[in-house]
Amino acid sequence: MNGIDAWGFATDGPEPAGNRRDRRPDPTAGPGHATPTTTEPRPATAGPRPVAGEAPEPQRAARAALTRILEPGDETTGRWLRDMGPEALWHTLSDDDADLPKGAGPAKVAGLRLRATRARPTADLDAVTALGGRFICPGDDEWPGQLDDLGDARPIGLWVRGTANLRLWALRSVAVVGARACTEYGAHLATTLSAGLADRGWTVVSGAAYGVDGAAHRGTLAADGATIAVMASGVDHPYPRGHTELIGRIAGQGLVVAELPPGDHPTRSRFIQRNRVIAALTRGTVVVEAELRSGSLVTARRAQTLGRFTMGMPGPVTSGLSAGVHQLLRGEAAVVTDADEVIELVGSIGDLAPERQGQTRIRDLLDPVATLVLEALPARGTADTGHLAQEAGAPRDVTRAKLFELLSLGFVQRCGDRWELARRAETTAGSRRGGT
Repeated sequence: MNGIDAWGFATDGPEPAGNRRDRRPDPTAGPGHATPTTTEPRPATAGPRPVAGEAPEPQRAARAALTRILEPGDETTGRWLRDMGPEALWHTLSDDDADLPKGAGPAKVAGLRLRATRARPTADLDAVTALGGRFICPGDDEWPGQLDDLGDARPIGLWVRGTANLRLWALRSVAVVGARACTEYGAHLATTLSAGLADRGWTVVSGAAYGVDGAAHRGTLAADGATIAVMASGVDHPYPRGHTELIGRIAGQGLVVAELPPGDHPTRSRFIQRNRVIAALTRGTVVVEAELRSGSLVTARRAQTLGRFTMGMPGPVTSGLSAGVHQLLRGEAAVVTDADEVIELVGSIGDLAPERQGQTRIRDLLDPVATLVLEALPARGTADTGHLAQEAGAPRDVTRAKLFELLSLGFVQRCGDRWELARRAETTAGSRRGGT
């Protein structure tokens, strides 16, 4: 399919590639080409995205190939990548005669070499370009440096759909995660929290799953805010299928991010590994409803180990869907109830939540003597001025003046030369003597 992507580059269809592995592969051309190449390390500043069909830079092509071979979050292969570099590791895994990585088991390498036969980096890079996306690598201007906190579990690279700059959006981002089978209460919390964060200029990151994730994305989109969906599949493979339209909206208004190459599918372990990216990418994680065994708690605990803020929104103590959140709150997590409280934790100095206080009533504005006189009145029946002055500990003339003030405000009423409380729920509720 031909067209123009978001940057004005042509998006031609992918070149066919062969599958020869008898000589060292050139990762810029895929396994079907055998011309050995050597290149200088790629500079930190990325240049223009390549036109579909052009040979990509060798290190970028090698990393793209490795995303189809290595499992996300595998620290063993991450160590190999750190020690050897992407081009050397790609060569080792795509050549049966190459020496094994240091400390590698033959069985593990044999399995990875089987996977290497299906790697088509040029085709994958062309496929994401045709979607208007790109593949970003460590060292690129757009690479979020906080992902480096994952160490050897750092992503090999990230496949991205959407026109925004991932690094800039991630600088002010919060993860909102929770139960897939959430209640209406949980969906409402996630929606309103995310909309509030979006209104205050924060990016909401989640996993595009059913339940809380979907509510978080929808709340952000409804507020015309910035949202990032981190997928456990390829960026062109919407999962769950029921969220195909939602993920398309996120790609149009926000960003869709994945470690897996185009067309790849999710597995149980990939969902768990996806959570580490959500935790590392953001400044804090909020859990909205989660059972005691929940992937959302994995995200929150990973955020804790990375030194990120971990927060939870409490629910009914009788709800199993809030049991995991409550367990989290008994540890290091902070209780939050709205966007202001989240930003107070993750934001800059001075981003304070507004002071919470109850409704101000007229009685709160009374001076101390008037309050004493009012509390001296019996809950039922009447009292004369002298008795009230004695009970309030105030001079008789001062007590009489305060009684007339209270009369004008509607707190008391006269019964001849005696006084009684006016029948108002607001005043009798606070009476010292037998108030209801």
